[in-house]
Amino acid sequence: MDNQICSRFNTLRTFLPDDLNNSTSKDINKLGNAKNYCPKDGSENKCETEADKINAGFLWLFEQNIINRISDFSGSSDEKHKMFIIYIMLWLNYMLSLKKDNKIKNINDFYEVHIKDNTHYTKCTKNDKNCSDSLKDKTGYNNFKEFIEANKCLMNNGIDNVSNLYAGFKSLCNMYSEIDANDRTSKNYLVKANEFVKKYDELNKHPNITKDSPYYQVLSTLSDDYNNFKTYCKNNKNDCSDIQPLSPINIKENSLQDSGHDQVQNSGATSSSLSITNKLIPVLSIIGVIGFLLGISYKVNNKEFINYLHDYLYTIIKKY
Repeated sequence: MDNQICSRFNTLRTFLPDDLNNSTSKDINKLGNAKNYCPKDGSENKCETEADKINAGFLWLFEQNIINRISDFSGSSDEKHKMFIIYIMLWLNYMLSLKKDNKIKNINDFYEVHIKDNTHYTKCTKNDKNCSDSLKDKTGYNNFKEFIEANKCLMNNGIDNVSNLYAGFKSLCNMYSEIDANDRTSKNYLVKANEFVKKYDELNKHPNITKDSPYYQVLSTLSDDYNNFKTYCKNNKNDCSDIQPLSPINIKENSLQDSGHDQVQNSGATSSSLSITNKLIPVLSIIGVIGFLLGISYKVNNKEFINYLHDYLYTIIKKY
């Protein structure tokens, strides 16, 4: 994360608000190259539906933060482009939940209608030239569609509690915006950092965070980026002493692990029962033999035999 990424999101919000209470007089068709991503309307491209506007904004963000900055990345393991894809997918999830469209009910519908066969997603073009090779070299992906499909977990079931996660992302951006502001004497970046910690703590109270969930993927990315901010703060020689640490993510054990745990417990109980049974059977057998021999001794009434029987039974019983 850096302020340049955040500033692009902020610019887009002035053309495509992420709050139903905010309106805008700005036309997304006039936002840089965004118009090029709108459907053809006669002789020109034009976005009219909410889904078309979201699609144009989605592609514009990718263009601004990935295509125009390919040289900034160092390869497929570079965390910068990985984090950006998490944030842009979060933005898409949130915007689709906010702005309803008759044809687009969820993110999978959006994928089928706008992404699957759209050349803007399947090809990389910069200044009318193919940039797939350089994109592959710097990120490990040939095009935007490959980025998206590599993060399909953020699409299949959507993102739980998406509005609060998106609020956490905006709070994180506020930190970067403040630390890059011209006037740092007020230390507003520390205020924004404290606000983010409060938001993170709220998000961390979610009762069902599992490591394989989209929720965890977004929250862990926010956590990592917050820690990156602390490093960024020190490297820029700002006062970072009051930046609070984040608590670990509260991960819930998944049901498979719980089931396995129960099986171990049940197995232990079964073993214990078998052990008791194995000991009980010989004891019951001995009791039967004792009864039989006592009956014989009573009939025989031989003192020597009775004394021998007493010693013999005492030796056997002592073993158990």
